[in-house]
Amino acid sequence: MTAKQIELRRINAWRAVLASAGLMLAGIGIETAAAAELVDASSAACGGSRSGPVAGALDLLATAQRHTTEWDGPKTGPKALPDKLAVYVAQDMRNGGVLGVSEGVQSAIAAIGWRMKIIDGGGSVAGRVTAINQAVALKPDGIILGSVDALEEAKAIRGAAQQGIKIVGWHSTASSGPLDDPPIFTNVTTDATSVAKVAAAYALQTTNCTAGAVIFWQSGDAIGIKKAETMRDVVQACSGCKLLDYVNTPLTDTAARMPQNTTSLLQRFGKNWTIGLGINDLYFDFASPSLRSAGVPPSGPPAFISAGDGSVAAFNRVRAGDYQIGTVAEPLHEAGWQLVDELNRALSGQSPSGYVAPVHLVTKDNIQYDGGPNNVYDPDNNYQTHYKTIWGK
Repeated sequence: MTAKQIELRRINAWRAVLASAGLMLAGIGIETAAAAELVDASSAACGGSRSGPVAGALDLLATAQRHTTEWDGPKTGPKALPDKLAVYVAQDMRNGGVLGVSEGVQSAIAAIGWRMKIIDGGGSVAGRVTAINQAVALKPDGIILGSVDALEEAKAIRGAAQQGIKIVGWHSTASSGPLDDPPIFTNVTTDATSVAKVAAAYALQTTNCTAGAVIFWQSGDAIGIKKAETMRDVVQACSGCKLLDYVNTPLTDTAARMPQNTTSLLQRFGKNWTIGLGINDLYFDFASPSLRSAGVPPSGPPAFISAGDGSVAAFNRVRAGDYQIGTVAEPLHEAGWQLVDELNRALSGQSPSGYVAPVHLVTKDNIQYDGGPNNVYDPDNNYQTHYKTIWGK
């Protein structure tokens, strides 16, 4: 399917939304401006004005499904410093996002000519503290935190910084950029609020703004809480939608809890449960088998949409139309390259790049682009070449 065909399909979906609201449209083209006009009208179809959570979410959705071909990241920076050791401290290597970022870091480390060590925190607070302490003992030039929460592990991070080690993070705080205490040179993440808005907006689009939604989230996770609250706000602002439940389930307990959660939700809400929104794809790894056992067809309802991170299993489900219809995927490998670039800037005494990658929604209509055939969102924007040029490699 060509890019134009994808855009036309998306426009036709919005036509259906508008038609359901009793609105008539004149014939339009399939260029970006026309698509934006449709999105403007779509917020009225959802029972809202151009202000508020619904309108803002629909605006973001208009661009989040496009093929990513242009590099909008840094074009200048310091040349690569020689012979550095970086340690990647992982929150939990069983997490697809943490694993994907580590793969990006490894390829970037090879390109810049450094050495690397990975230490897995194993998904527990004690494990992460131990991992940071082990990293410090290696006397590295830098530590890269893979979804290690900065505030939760503040004491250990401060200890590392006091040894003169430069620290960068991926998903270590809810926002991108530097953190003063504990001292993190910069945190790399897409904008959590935008990610959540796009996921919720897709739920509105695919249900013609009549979503019966359940949101899965976990406490003790600043980014996850921000995502969940934003999705909740968008759903509740949609006059034709209903928030059925707001389920706090730790990602570490999904295998044990999600089968029963899913069965219980089906019993309580039946076909009124049309959309499942999650802060991570992992919830749906264990919800989908329960739906299948209950005789729910792969097309649903419910249909699942994730506000992160784009796991291999999620790509497979989206491609097959197997309960999950979308994932707002992080550019995990690209983030790995950015982390190495940021660490090189820190070691060179320069400022962070300030780059924040745009939000991207993977659906069955665009999964053939941007790394989709390899089950990862890896933008077709030649980011590796751009970073190597900066480093003089």
